[in-house]
Amino acid sequence: MSRALGLALGFAADRLVGDPARFHPVAGFGRTAAWLERRTYADSRLAGAAHVATLVGATVLIGRRGRGTTATALATWAVLGGASLDREAAAVAALLECGDLPGARHRLTHLVGRVTADLDENGVARATIESVAENTSDAVVAPLVWGALAGVPGLLGYRATNTLDAMIGHHSDRYEHFGWAAARLDDVLNLPGSRLAALLTVLLGEDRRSAGRAWRHDARAHPSPNAGPVEASFAGALGLRLGGETVYPHRVERRPVLGDGDGPVAADIGRARALAGRVQVGAVVVAVLSALGPTLVRRRRSRPR
Repeated sequence: MSRALGLALGFAADRLVGDPARFHPVAGFGRTAAWLERRTYADSRLAGAAHVATLVGATVLIGRRGRGTTATALATWAVLGGASLDREAAAVAALLECGDLPGARHRLTHLVGRVTADLDENGVARATIESVAENTSDAVVAPLVWGALAGVPGLLGYRATNTLDAMIGHHSDRYEHFGWAAARLDDVLNLPGSRLAALLTVLLGEDRRSAGRAWRHDARAHPSPNAGPVEASFAGALGLRLGGETVYPHRVERRPVLGDGDGPVAADIGRARALAGRVQVGAVVVAVLSALGPTLVRRRRSRPR
């Protein structure tokens, strides 16, 4: 019961208050990870695996000390990023709508790692909606899933892994080998959350049939096993076309086309934000019910017959 209540309270805190303005624990974890990397880095998968095991393992052990409603609520609030995601997407949309394309390109860098300098309005809108879709899964749905399954250790361990993936789990000369373990562990931990996010998108989207079709037909060609289902279902649900060439600092990805609608414009960002909000609410309902499950089963078994 305390786990379910803590998840609900932490989700509400994220929606109403947003991230802590100072001393954010995720930022503190990032600084610790960077400090350790400077002292232990080696261009090998083994070194990267040891780096991930040390940091994620220590975080999970710390999380095991947190029990009860308050600890779960605080951990949930700390690891969720739904309010920040929505705020940044809204800021990009507002800049586009007032004709400030350079400002929108710059603000978009708060959301994505791709190169934004040459994007037109459609490119900025596309990148924003893809980020809203992927991060709805990564920053809200997946941590709620692990919070329901494993409590505070699940919440903190997932966020530690996801943060390491963002820091080192990408293709570059420095991290191609060292970041391999972080990227693979993040892929594994995101599997249940991304499928739940895609399913909720189909159920709660504007066009259920198109959302399901895009998930079935388009997601498998995406380079990410987890971003693919969510981005494809968002594209179908909103009647948009996402995907295509994506330029990163160290490479160019030619991603598959997702959905069969028109290319997105600034106004579509608001529709994506609204869909993401519904998916997030659906996810916390599923998480709370899942956390309550064992308690309800025990109570049913203890009833006199």
